[in-house]
Amino acid sequence: MGANQLSLVELRRKAYVYFFVAILVISAIFFLPAGTLAYWEAWVYLAVLFIPAFLAVNYLLKNEPELVERRMRFREKEPEQKLIAGFSYLYFILAFILPGFDRRFGWSDVPIAVVLLADVFVVLGYGIVFLTFRENPYASRTVEVTPGQTVISTGPYAIIRHPMYLGSTLLYTFSPLALGSYWAMIPALLIIPILVARILNEESVLAKELKGYREYMLKTRYRLLPGIW
Repeated sequence: MGANQLSLVELRRKAYVYFFVAILVISAIFFLPAGTLAYWEAWVYLAVLFIPAFLAVNYLLKNEPELVERRMRFREKEPEQKLIAGFSYLYFILAFILPGFDRRFGWSDVPIAVVLLADVFVVLGYGIVFLTFRENPYASRTVEVTPGQTVISTGPYAIIRHPMYLGSTLLYTFSPLALGSYWAMIPALLIIPILVARILNEESVLAKELKGYREYMLKTRYRLLPGIW
């Protein structure tokens, strides 16, 4: 029992360290290229991103600590996923650094209403991701099948097979507008082919290694968008 408590304490400490390092790194990505702290879109975005994230981390640490541990694994096992991850880093660098330069040089003039509406979609995307975490304790950051894992077909999984990726798509594609940049939308759209490639590879792994997943694919037809794909 003591070992488990110590493990939980260590997990909590590690999660908080990751969280606050993420705040520092992402803040630097926004404000250093902008060359100023007078970048209100970035301040609002940071609040929109990290306040719900902090609440979600605390909820999951209390109710699903194993899920938190899985979400802190970054090393992919599948060769295809390693390649996909490499492209995703390129997307991240371009889509999140460009808005700061856009702010510095005044390339875009995004209306306040559009910025705030984009923030709403970012929150919506994050909400879908959180609902996915509540429904699926096996939602690892990496593509893997763990011992004892079962197919989840309830909640958002009854509608589409990959609700977490739908939430991620909303979050990432609307982030440039939330940061006041039209130009950053160009690399942001790269998230779509990246996620499609990840989904197709992930499904091939799950179909081979997770009992009942093939039957689930027949039952829940659509991967990402109901009625479309």
